[in-house]
Amino acid sequence: MTCLKVKTKTTMTTEPNPPLTLHGIPEADAPLGDRRLLNDLTRRELEAWCVAQGAQKFRADQIRRWLYGKRVNDFEAMTDVPAPLRRELAAQFVMFSSRIARRQTSQLDGTEKLLLRLHDGEHIECVLMKEDDRRTICLSTQVGCAMGCVFCASGLQGFTRNLSTGEILEQVLHLDRLLSPLERITNVVVMGMGEPLANLPNLLRALESLEEKGGLGMSTRRVTISTVGLPEKIRELARVDKSYNLAVSLHAPNETLRSELVPMNAKVGLDRVLEAADEYFELTGRRVTYEYCVLRDRNDSSAEARQLATLLRGRNAHVNLIPMNSVSGLPYSDPFAERVREFVQILEQGGVTTTVRKRKGADIDAACGQLRLRAQAEA
Repeated sequence: MTCLKVKTKTTMTTEPNPPLTLHGIPEADAPLGDRRLLNDLTRRELEAWCVAQGAQKFRADQIRRWLYGKRVNDFEAMTDVPAPLRRELAAQFVMFSSRIARRQTSQLDGTEKLLLRLHDGEHIECVLMKEDDRRTICLSTQVGCAMGCVFCASGLQGFTRNLSTGEILEQVLHLDRLLSPLERITNVVVMGMGEPLANLPNLLRALESLEEKGGLGMSTRRVTISTVGLPEKIRELARVDKSYNLAVSLHAPNETLRSELVPMNAKVGLDRVLEAADEYFELTGRRVTYEYCVLRDRNDSSAEARQLATLLRGRNAHVNLIPMNSVSGLPYSDPFAERVREFVQILEQGGVTTTVRKRKGADIDAACGQLRLRAQAEA
């Protein structure tokens, strides 16, 4: 999934890190051993754990408020939690299993990107974007990606594994701690590394944790999940009966071109993707966004714009055009601005609501997977 852009002139922490990370979080790139990641537990599971320790279940919400609302990084800082329970927390859990390997901050718009080193030595990326009163975070769901989109850096090294619920939530904690005391995360987009619907159970547990008491109190309407288009998983997400925003990464208006750019389409087919997206709208009432990464001289012609307008005509759809972020090693480049304007005009004349995604973090490695790719090349 394509998020932002690249270059490099940044504020950065690079490996090797000092004993503490930017937030004062101890390093944790060794195996977890017998301890578990606290955020792998749902709120109810944490309540059950508290009861098993002889404590009342309301302690779970206290613990979660310290973790999310008060942004503490150590169990001992949870001063209204009984000392014996704090000791058990420290003995059985870790609050963070990853550390910040690199941090990039845009000098243009304040966008921040983190490369996180996981406990097993793998790396993932997450992003914080600031605009007016919005504080939007972009999360990864997998280490690498198996979808094989030919213009995306996330899958260049293939797929390694799914992230656990706690590893998804841990990105939220890292990004939240970049904010000032009065700032709060307002929106979540699941458009980072990986295919979110291929890790749907862990993702849904993570999003539910953010919604529930003691989390961020995040409305489902402020969450957008991006998918390359897995029809049965789209239907499964619709049946969850949550008001998540769905974004389908289309990238082409016909079967032949889409199968070239998004290889998994050859097994699925464009019609099945659109049928599933239609069902999502019917079941949830949420308009579907179709993302279209614009590649110079590849999918940006007026003919392809007309095909896309025809394909989406009559659907309650919104197209989000994403000018390509050039990636080293890939034979694709940014489209000409005039070509993008013409594309928009044709779509809107065809009755399709269209926007062009703003470039955020244009002076840093902000396209999904690029910072991880560069770190692997330097290793």
